[in-house]
Amino acid sequence: MSEDQENNNQEPIEEHTNQEVITRITGMYKDWFLDYASYVILERAVPAIEDGFKPVHRRIMQSMKDLDDGRYNKVANIVGHTMQYHPHGDASIGDAMVQVGQKELLIDTQGNWGNILTGDRAAAPRYIEARLSKFALEVVYSPKVTEWQASYDGRKKEPINLPVKFPLLLAQGAEGIAVGLSTKILPHNFNELIDASIKHLQGKRFKLVPDFATAGIMDASNYNDGLRGGKIRVRAKISQQDKNTLVITEIPFSTTTSSLIDSVIKANEKGKIKVKHIEDNTAENVEIVIHLPNNISPDKTIDALYAFTNCEISISPLSCVIIDHKPHFIGVSEILRLSTDHTVKLLKSELEIKLDELQEQWHFSSLERIFIEKRIYRDIEEEETWEGVIKAIDEGLKPHITHLKRAVTEEDITRLTEIRIKRISKFDLDKAQQKIEALEDEIAQVKHHLEHLIEFAIAYFEKLKKDYGQGRERKTEIRLFEDIEATKVVIRNTKLYVNRKEGFIGTALKKDEYVTDCSDIDDIICFMQDGTMTVTKVDTKTFVGKNIIHVAVFKKKDKRTIYNLIYRDGSKGNTYIKRFAVTSITRDREYSIGKGEKGTKVFYFSANPNGEAEKVTVYLRQIGSIKKLKFEVDFADQLIKGRGAKGNIVSKHPVKKVELKEEGVSTLKPRKIWFDDVVQRLNVDGRGDLLGEFKGEDRILLVTQDGIVKTIIPELTTRFDENYVLMEKWNPKQPISAVYWEGERERYYVKRFLVEHPDKEEVIITDHPKSQLELITTDSIPVLEIVYRKQRNKEQKPNEEVNLEEFISVKGIKAQGNQLTTEKVTQLNLLEPIIPEVADPEEEEEESHNEETTSTSEEKEHNNSSEENKNSESQGSLFD
Repeated sequence: MSEDQENNNQEPIEEHTNQEVITRITGMYKDWFLDYASYVILERAVPAIEDGFKPVHRRIMQSMKDLDDGRYNKVANIVGHTMQYHPHGDASIGDAMVQVGQKELLIDTQGNWGNILTGDRAAAPRYIEARLSKFALEVVYSPKVTEWQASYDGRKKEPINLPVKFPLLLAQGAEGIAVGLSTKILPHNFNELIDASIKHLQGKRFKLVPDFATAGIMDASNYNDGLRGGKIRVRAKISQQDKNTLVITEIPFSTTTSSLIDSVIKANEKGKIKVKHIEDNTAENVEIVIHLPNNISPDKTIDALYAFTNCEISISPLSCVIIDHKPHFIGVSEILRLSTDHTVKLLKSELEIKLDELQEQWHFSSLERIFIEKRIYRDIEEEETWEGVIKAIDEGLKPHITHLKRAVTEEDITRLTEIRIKRISKFDLDKAQQKIEALEDEIAQVKHHLEHLIEFAIAYFEKLKKDYGQGRERKTEIRLFEDIEATKVVIRNTKLYVNRKEGFIGTALKKDEYVTDCSDIDDIICFMQDGTMTVTKVDTKTFVGKNIIHVAVFKKKDKRTIYNLIYRDGSKGNTYIKRFAVTSITRDREYSIGKGEKGTKVFYFSANPNGEAEKVTVYLRQIGSIKKLKFEVDFADQLIKGRGAKGNIVSKHPVKKVELKEEGVSTLKPRKIWFDDVVQRLNVDGRGDLLGEFKGEDRILLVTQDGIVKTIIPELTTRFDENYVLMEKWNPKQPISAVYWEGERERYYVKRFLVEHPDKEEVIITDHPKSQLELITTDSIPVLEIVYRKQRNKEQKPNEEVNLEEFISVKGIKAQGNQLTTEKVTQLNLLEPIIPEVADPEEEEEESHNEETTSTSEEKEHNNSSEENKNSESQGSLFD
């Protein structure tokens, strides 16, 4: 037995210590594992930087080239041929070939190759066919610059790497799991890769983001160039068909319609969303129809689908490739640079080979011309030996070869002797000279390309884009996503109950007091009569503290819910009043809403969703010489401060009770609302265009390019998928002026109207397919400029300005309007509006005084009436 064999069969060595046994692996355990790991990394899982192929794909492509005759081949036949190169089973080869075929770049397919949208598998290899695409034939193969190696059994020659002249790895993407590492390179857009290659060759900067065949919407702001730590978010494209129907027309990468529908069904079963039923109408294109129950918000449901289902997924790329037989982690930008530089190197090699071939053709054509024109072939008639023939031709050529680029070899002379008599007899000197001149032009052109290699490479990429880029436009829409808070969009799928006296809350306390609907991911805020507060997660039964006075679903960062409080600080302290909001808090931690003194007691508490400030009556205990035992307090006089503020003193004397005297109105400023065009959402954070300051009932006016007018309440969850030509705060008394093209009469019409039904969508143009909205404005007195078209043989009509307020009065929203002009119009422009005249200030003051007088008398009557009502009926919250 040899020494190597002995080492390979060596048993593991065990070393015993006091506490543990250390086993050292040697011999075959060590070597075989390293060999296996190296094999998996280099030969199976990770693609090479040179051509972007894993070995199985490279061998499939070489087999298809071997079999290529322009016609389709059975995939089973290709798989069988590939097994001459690839030492694995036919199933793995077939699956790998289907993956390449589904990317529709290198292989022309015929038959059922599966569906990446539905996840349906391809038919068996014996039923489907394939051939190389024109793109593959042009880009992937170049035998003269290919390096070859022996196949696994030594019977065939296979390419070490295919000479791919395109960033194929980034176009197709790659995914694989090896031993100790993995790779996940996402696919990118064909045309964008070519543009990036050109920019790299021009020395310009470029940026690459993925593009998926399944389309969808993508946020690639954290892509990190495809390196470890990066992440992209991909969403399905969901549109609202009507108030009870949503339609999904594009799905995220790596999902299928089946897996997406399953995730929606599971979310519905868990109560995260509410869905009536789902229809999968997917055929050539994705169409998943989701029917919603009545009274379910489509906007919130779309957000919930993104939050709780596969309608939104996160993908973490990990760019790893083989460079010089070692795995390297490099970004997609660096992969593109290396690929482009490799393409330039290949183009240079091809040009150099072509130049050598052209020079050889020119050399022999020149020799042939001399040989025949100078009748040197006659010099060999007297020669009897081969050596004599070679020498006679060589001597005959010497006077005429001074212009040749290289010396004449014996091989050249041998080729001359092989020219047939028929060719010599039909030799045309002019045609021979034309051929030589054509070769000289080609040689000059190739030399020019070599001298301007970068320009040649750029032209090569531009030609690829022109020939193959059509129909390969970006499919995945790039957009920044807003963060969806799950608690804001989850369906309230359970009920919350409270046992105030014992201090328990939960969803299982069905015999106790019902509080509100909630979801199983909500947080609940609780206030107790002893002045403590806590926030806890929804559960079946949770103890929060005895004598609960308020329970509600907690909204994080909610600055508009204001808590009004009157409490006694400690058992004998002063009574304070305060107003505060709770925006953030540590869950399950007890907080004091006073100063934490023992014996603290809450006399009055109210939670106000819009910052309302009521009036209350405070009753004092009759102790000592107190004269005023009853007085009013207005919460509107108190500033809103932090939760930890002590508040202002109401009384230093003991308080008996506090009662509500009068409901309050909001003391908060109107909310400023902005529209962020990037994420197509409303916000209160100052991002985008300011729409205005909104109070409770204020609405937003929306007009689409199709002439649809509607108003909506500005909820931050509203989605704006349509292209609105007008979006602003709605003034119900402000007329809207519109100019539209009437398709049937082929004339411009003007109309002025008010929105009569705020909750209803109205169409303000006619239903003719060619009718379209031209201009719309909410200016008080808009001015329109008409630019007329010049008529043949007529004088140019000057531009005309039209005061739309004078042109047409305000009519119903369904009115057709007035015809603007019968002349041909080139352009319509809105000019600066006319500012309405302001009334005389003295008249306004007198009018205002009269109104105030009337109002004051009315208020007195109302107040008297209110006092009578309040005396007869007690209102408020009292905690003794």
